[in-house]
Amino acid sequence: MSRTPYAAEVTVTDGQRFASLGGVTVRNRRLVLLRLRRQALRLADGHGSAVRDASPGDVRPVRFHGSDAPEGLRFWATDGRRQDDAIRALEAGFPILFTVADPAVGLSLTLAGWRGAPADL
Repeated sequence: MSRTPYAAEVTVTDGQRFASLGGVTVRNRRLVLLRLRRQALRLADGHGSAVRDASPGDVRPVRFHGSDAPEGLRFWATDGRRQDDAIRALEAGFPILFTVADPAVGLSLTLAGWRGAPADL
């Protein structure tokens, strides 16, 4: 029996340029959510500095210039209702996307998870 993998990726854009900060393919939707929550908290807590608990698969840090983006990431990662909504969306076959903006420098950071391989979104 073949199982469809899930993918998780964190991207950043300044409106003109787009970059992937890192992504993975995992075997189920719970691992997608776990991965995205971990990365959201790391990015929120790191504020662009080196994070001591970084694992080889962790995304590259981002330097935020305002406090709204890190707080938005932290809220998404720790709010039970948002996490329940995300797992239900993945279960139904829909992608999850969560974007925070840092208007001080024009950056948008997006956490994404979906069913399928990384190129399937």
